[in-house]
Amino acid sequence: MPEAPSFETERLTFRIPQRADFEEFAAMRADPEVARYTSGAPASANETWGRLLHYRGLWGIMGFGFWSVREKQTGRFVGTIGFNEAHRGITPSMDGIPEAGWVLASWCHGKGFASEGVQAVCQWLDRETPYKRSVCIIAPANAPSIRIAEKNGFSLFTKTSFMNEETLMFERNAAG
Repeated sequence: MPEAPSFETERLTFRIPQRADFEEFAAMRADPEVARYTSGAPASANETWGRLLHYRGLWGIMGFGFWSVREKQTGRFVGTIGFNEAHRGITPSMDGIPEAGWVLASWCHGKGFASEGVQAVCQWLDRETPYKRSVCIIAPANAPSIRIAEKNGFSLFTKTSFMNEETLMFERNAAG
């Protein structure tokens, strides 16, 4: 399968994760503010290295994955946005359905980058893949991510449990 396409939005650039992203990616995932709603605890460099390899590997296996996202004007690392196939073992199953995800560095929270980025990757999924449905899971207390999901056409369809915590599951159907 081809590598992830690179593209731009008004304020962001998207490209396949690279080795050069590792230090900034690791710093983001080690930030307690970022980890609060993702892993629950700051990630080690080793965990982040595995995540970087996973994100890159998704493209060759699934034909979708995550992009490393940077601010177009400055080149500063914003975070990762894209789609996962994680086999999380939750009910209802998300296996075989692209799972949207976004994790942004704390310096750019509240600037609209997540909404802009999620919109762009959802449009890419609709345009470039055969998938007609995507899902995402969000912690109930993560109001900013819930707003981002809803702005981008995701609607709550069930509550489930992940990592022994109540989790909200949203779904989105392809536009048009």
